[in-house]
Amino acid sequence: MTGKVKLYYFDGRGKMESIRWLLAVAGVELVPLRPEMHLQFEEVHLKTREQYEKLLQDGSLMFEQVPMVEMDGMKLVQSKAIMNYISAKHNLYGKDLKERVMIDMYAEGLRDLMEMIMKHPFLPEAQKQSDLEAICSKATERYLPVYEKALAESDYLVGKQLSCADVHLLEGILMLEEKFPSVLSNFPHLQAFKTRIESVPAIHKFLQPNSQRKPQPDENYIKTVRKVLNF
Repeated sequence: MTGKVKLYYFDGRGKMESIRWLLAVAGVELVPLRPEMHLQFEEVHLKTREQYEKLLQDGSLMFEQVPMVEMDGMKLVQSKAIMNYISAKHNLYGKDLKERVMIDMYAEGLRDLMEMIMKHPFLPEAQKQSDLEAICSKATERYLPVYEKALAESDYLVGKQLSCADVHLLEGILMLEEKFPSVLSNFPHLQAFKTRIESVPAIHKFLQPNSQRKPQPDENYIKTVRKVLNF
């Protein structure tokens, strides 16, 4: 890829993390191979309300929301639109319309699941245990069986090559395992999928320490998000 990709978000996962995953699979590097090379992937971390308000005043945020990604001369907002653009550009979005709609269905289900996990740290302490139980129940009864069934017939969710849906699925699995280590115990095809996809070179690299991947949200991240977004 030529040119610089710039991400505007907090120094944490949230809705930007799936975008980081796709950029990593597409081969966009955060750190240049040689010092004299320009960065291809740069992050602007929002730490103050003033930074956010400046983006609003500049007209950079179409719907007054982040994440925002600058690439190919555009300022892209809305997570789904950003991920679809990256996926289509880097051959992660199927070979035709029928594959794309299947990819979208699988991906949207995963976003619903991951969004529940993203919201969890922001809940009052009194609600967190019951929320975890609800997430685990929905994951094992509603979502994971769908992907287990699809992978019983193929190495990939859609078609015969890696798509953004597969990338999102691995991300979702790892997020679930952080909360529920044995969540895949009754899903052998998902276990095999995880092992297989983790070995993809770009993904294997992304899962190593000091990559673009962000850790689980901590209290500082939560405090920063609340301060910047004023909630």
